[in-house]
Amino acid sequence: MIEFTPERRRALRAAAHHLHPIVTVAGKGLADTVAKEIDRSLKAHELIKVKLQGIEREDREALLGEICEKLDCAPVQHIGNTLILWREKPAVAEKSAVATRRGKPLTKKQAAAAQESRRRAAPRRVSAPAKPASASTPKRRTP
Repeated sequence: MIEFTPERRRALRAAAHHLHPIVTVAGKGLADTVAKEIDRSLKAHELIKVKLQGIEREDREALLGEICEKLDCAPVQHIGNTLILWREKPAVAEKSAVATRRGKPLTKKQAAAAQESRRRAAPRRVSAPAKPASASTPKRRTP
């Protein structure tokens, strides 16, 4: 289980203050589906609130420990029927070089169109207008 410094815990509690509970744990306790939903929420948000309904006070502490052990997250705060949990977001894998659409590679036409739109969106360099060769002395017309 992850331990925090008091300053870090205070900052996380402050960040979680405005959050609404994402997951609700009811009478059946920590079912597999509930654990998966908490895991998905932690992956997406890093800091979440979990609402407990119909669970006795002594059982809440045990449930908090079970959730943190099972999902490898840290308890930030347990106040009343609300748990605040934190787990660092996993690193995002870089996208592959091949562009895809719904899991399939792009066709040649689609790849060319995508490349053309990226080229158009790129900022263009504007060169200074060229000065005429005889810009130093203006020519006069004689009548």
